[in-house]
Amino acid sequence: MNFFIQRSELRELYDKVVAGERLSEADALRLFETKDLNALGAMADFARARKVGNHASYIVNRYLNYSNYCILSCQFCSFARKKRDADGFELTLEQMVQKAREALKLGITELHIVGGLHPSLPFSYYTDMLKALKALDARLQLKCFTAIEILHLAWLAKKSVEQTLMELKAAGLESLTGGGAEIFRKEVRDQIARGKESAAEYLDVHRTWHKLGGRSTCTMLFGHVETLADRVDHLRQLRALQDETRGFVGFVALPYQPENNGIPVDHRPTGFDALRTLAVSRLFLDNFDHLTAYWVGLGMKLAQVALSYGADDLHGTIIEEHIFHMAGAGTPQLQTETDMIRAIREANRTPVQRNTFYEPIRVLNEPSNAAAARDDSTRSKVLEDNLATA
Repeated sequence: MNFFIQRSELRELYDKVVAGERLSEADALRLFETKDLNALGAMADFARARKVGNHASYIVNRYLNYSNYCILSCQFCSFARKKRDADGFELTLEQMVQKAREALKLGITELHIVGGLHPSLPFSYYTDMLKALKALDARLQLKCFTAIEILHLAWLAKKSVEQTLMELKAAGLESLTGGGAEIFRKEVRDQIARGKESAAEYLDVHRTWHKLGGRSTCTMLFGHVETLADRVDHLRQLRALQDETRGFVGFVALPYQPENNGIPVDHRPTGFDALRTLAVSRLFLDNFDHLTAYWVGLGMKLAQVALSYGADDLHGTIIEEHIFHMAGAGTPQLQTETDMIRAIREANRTPVQRNTFYEPIRVLNEPSNAAAARDDSTRSKVLEDNLATA
């Protein structure tokens, strides 16, 4: 037994985890409230290893935001703009295709596409976008749209959510993103995202997508005005939907970025809070295989540590991220593949390049010779050299 757990107040909960018993909401709250981060991390690391072994994954992907014009005015959002704002943008389909074409040269396997709720783009813009991007390479996986975007598109198309998702799927959509979950508690949503979809609507979009055979990720935005009990309630609802559909492939805990928005929070979430949130999520979300340490919000060094606190994924190369950086994130705009591999190896994990669905593309054991090491470096050098045109 781990030394930290043997001496910890959490020994009883550790025994439940080892026995495969499901933790209750009271158990989760107790884990959130503990100051024994070492024991909590050891428990989460045990649960992670039982799920995925020694593997830790990353994806070679690119973010694309088609527009930041939005009809909503969520208090926490630093990304959205109105048509009158000088720094608003809107990409044409030709611009989207060009960015994707350049990214494909870098070896990406996924495009991650979200945007604001645009006031005037027609539904055909979105279906034409998917078709045009998919036509570039049938192997390119399109992970697009948040739940609130789907509701907006259903309104544009004057169709049901199910019909809208079916049309998007036929056009090339392969996965929904998990963004927009924020915190499910209504009182919290009213403070940070008034006018956005309800928790029930978010969950129903994903439920409908799962029933159509689709897969998605899910998220939780933490470290603003929510309580620890609110976090537990949020995780409970995600776990319940996963019990029902088994459609979530991964969970991403997103630390709140306090700059440039309307929610007064004195300090961004601490490293302690980020690690305990990931650890509790790993232990409570027992029906999820994969938890992502989102390096954009955490920074790569803390994300690397998170691989010992329940996380088994570092997300992706990304290339161009707007949403967190417009909220004040000081992290880089991208990570090279070499950096991702190095961070995983330094955490004593085996790097695995994955696809959108967290399925392995290649497992990178320790390079057996200099040529193998050069191969990894060459792939990342291409990414760096081409960044200016991507």
